Amino acid sequence: MLTQTSVESALIRAVVISLYTWRRADTDDPVDDDQLYGWWGDSYPAIADDRIGSRLWLLRRVQLTDATQRDAEFYAAEALRWLIDDGHVLDVSISSNRADTNRLDLGVVLTLTTGAKLEIQPTPSWQVIYAV
Repeated sequence: MLTQTSVESALIRAVVISLYTWRRADTDDPVDDDQLYGWWGDSYPAIADDRIGSRLWLLRRVQLTDATQRDAEFYAAEALRWLIDDGHVLDVSISSNRADTNRLDLGVVLTLTTGAKLEIQPTPSWQVIYAV
């Protein structure tokens, strides 16, 4: 039997993997070169269009603007949508805060199937490594 703590730990791991694994860029995404990156396993999904990770990496070299902030929230929500689709959570809420002129902090709140809320805030080390 899973405990509340083990469920929360598993969900936190799923969020970290989903946000900070590079999802392959779409063909119309602006990229710096011809590399679309992404996880090779997405080339052969067991379920059509099932992909892992986020496109947050596309924002690594852009100026932090209101549009960039909206894109970051969209990419994060897109990456976590599977948690709802697969019935692991009832809702995913993304928030963002400009920490300074070149850093955006993302926060995630999951509504668990019990109705409880699980708030996940990235640690400062993630923000340094990923700039988001």
